[in-house]
Amino acid sequence: MIARDKTAIRRSELSRPLRTALSDGVLAGADRIFDYGCGHGDDIRYLELAGITAFGWDPAYRPDVVRSRADIVNLGYVVNVVENPQERAEALRQAWEYSGRLLIVAARLKSDADIGGFQAFEDGCLTRLQTFQKFFEQQELRDWIQATLGEMPVAAAPGVFYVFRESERREQFVSSRYRRRIAAPRVRLSDRLFEENQAALQTLITFVIERGRLPDAMELDNAAELDSLFGSVRRAFQVVRRVTGTEQWEAIFNERKTDLLVYVALGRFPRRPIVSSLPRALQLDIKAFFGTYKAACLAGDALLFEAGDMNKVDTACSEAEFGKLMPAALYVHVSGLNRLAPILRVYEGCAKVLSGQIEGTAIIKLRRNEPKISYLGYPQFDSLAHPTLSFSVRVDLRTFGIRHREFVEAPNPPILHRKEEFVPADYLERALFAQLTRAEEEAGLFANPSEIGMRDAWQQRLQRLGLVIMGHELKRQT
Repeated sequence: MIARDKTAIRRSELSRPLRTALSDGVLAGADRIFDYGCGHGDDIRYLELAGITAFGWDPAYRPDVVRSRADIVNLGYVVNVVENPQERAEALRQAWEYSGRLLIVAARLKSDADIGGFQAFEDGCLTRLQTFQKFFEQQELRDWIQATLGEMPVAAAPGVFYVFRESERREQFVSSRYRRRIAAPRVRLSDRLFEENQAALQTLITFVIERGRLPDAMELDNAAELDSLFGSVRRAFQVVRRVTGTEQWEAIFNERKTDLLVYVALGRFPRRPIVSSLPRALQLDIKAFFGTYKAACLAGDALLFEAGDMNKVDTACSEAEFGKLMPAALYVHVSGLNRLAPILRVYEGCAKVLSGQIEGTAIIKLRRNEPKISYLGYPQFDSLAHPTLSFSVRVDLRTFGIRHREFVEAPNPPILHRKEEFVPADYLERALFAQLTRAEEEAGLFANPSEIGMRDAWQQRLQRLGLVIMGHELKRQT
């Protein structure tokens, strides 16, 4: 049972969304404020002390308050504690219905969160108090508000958005923000165009994220609309780049080019297709990134040749930004596979061409000294502090042989330690894993690493030291 009421906190000052609204001038003394999901009601008290009429409703703390329309509705840090996506969206829609002029929506962002002790749940995570938290990316929150309400939100601060009832008010606020920044006319126009036409631009943004290039007229349903609004699709994307910045788009372009290069390299197995047999979108990708199919194939062949050089594979393994590096192999969590260097992606891809997708894989073992890839199953990788191996599938790229071993019924299976080493830096549970490892190091559990690789030996070590692991916490036996 999710304890939503436990998420309500006591405040010693006005919450950040309402402080932001006061600072921006969208909230004034003559306004009537409805705090939707007000918790203990501290914001209401501080607003009233400031001479602002306010009231609030909360399903746990003020369920009997009659909900009614107000000039401004504050939906502060409510949507992130609702674990059901449909109910979350309904809360947003109801708050919008009560707003006469403005809806303030605030939610916690991933960048603000310390999620080391949290457990993944639904599209968010559970805290130690068994409360739910959905941490948003800023753009994710903006897109969700717009998709749910069909209205264009304006970012007020990280994790805080305004939704204006009237577009005129929205544009007035947006333009005033540009003036305060003393922006050049061209930049100010670009920002305004982006806000006014974000729905039309979203299809273009989605396409470029997916393909890493601009579409041609046949690939975008609203190309004619963008031509009418901006003069061309290219000019429309220039507006997006000005507003969002160029670095992230350059990263997307490079990543998509790498994806395409890996695809072309692995296209040699069993035989590379002729260009006319490729989907039109893929042909356009190749043209955008390589100019010609021949150039793409030459680049792919060069990468494939590198992936067959074990010295270069060994170097790439030793330079990997994450993964557990051992003398004979690099072990990486499956979630980070596509973040590896292209040579390692192709190296592993050669094995996948042979074996197909290995369902249930948690860890991929890349041999550094011989062309072999192993897929290891740890079905409780996230939830168990030291998960046990359930299966391994080894693919030999030299002999094309595949070896499958089961460990589910093994009396003493291998286990994992130091899980944080296998995963990328932004993996949801990485901090939690690392915290446990530090505790185990301090307790002397890793004094003889060669003796603790199997489950029984590990349990015996814990017992000798009078320790027990609960979740991902190391405790003394009582």
